[in-house]
Amino acid sequence: MANDAGIFNQTAYRVRFEWGVEGIKRLAVISEVVVIIDVLSFTTCVEVAVSRDVAVFPYQYKDDSAKAFARSVRAMLAGQRGVGPSLSPASLLAIPFHSRLVLPSPNGSACTLIAQKLKIPVLAGCLRNAQAIADFINRQYPRATVSIIACGEQWPNGMLRPAIEDFIGAGAILSQFDPRGLSPEAAIARGAYEHVKTDVPTILQECGSGRELATAGFPEDVTIASEANVSRTVPVFLDGAYRPSD
Repeated sequence: MANDAGIFNQTAYRVRFEWGVEGIKRLAVISEVVVIIDVLSFTTCVEVAVSRDVAVFPYQYKDDSAKAFARSVRAMLAGQRGVGPSLSPASLLAIPFHSRLVLPSPNGSACTLIAQKLKIPVLAGCLRNAQAIADFINRQYPRATVSIIACGEQWPNGMLRPAIEDFIGAGAILSQFDPRGLSPEAAIARGAYEHVKTDVPTILQECGSGRELATAGFPEDVTIASEANVSRTVPVFLDGAYRPSD
């Protein structure tokens, strides 16, 4: 196979789109701003918590090392869904203001922690704050190269499962940028959102990830994640945690 260096980097365009850990490894190094998208549920949880001025510390693993990490940053550790604060947006609606929360996630946290090593702005985007994220970038970084990363989910074997809720969430943000600056990949995500934007709640309820959550007893999480542009919160990764933008 020929060397593909540069072929998939979308370097001719200001605003780019890719999937998962491999996507962020490729694009973050040539970007000036990265937006992480994990609609069901990491970045929606981050938005809900940060809107209450909670510092959210991403962590890739949910094991004993997460407990030690939470102690080291003097934060509570998100637990099992349905038992206190967890990777459930509904569980964070009433989290105490100004708390500190460690939020393990194999997708959103993993992508965040890869991007933050590059010392560039990393934002947590979802449907709820799509307009706010785009406005923030266009105001603070009007000429910056931007990469929107849809985290996706994982199949049982650990392989990436592209998740349409993340594709739509990315498209909602991309719809706020000048289309002339979008890569073809980004333009297709934008088009997907434009196609379904009048019926996003139904799409999320009926997609695989939405059905999975509803079957597990958490339909409210899908409802909360489906609410488009209800928040002006822009979570920015700073000093190890997502915090409100200035």
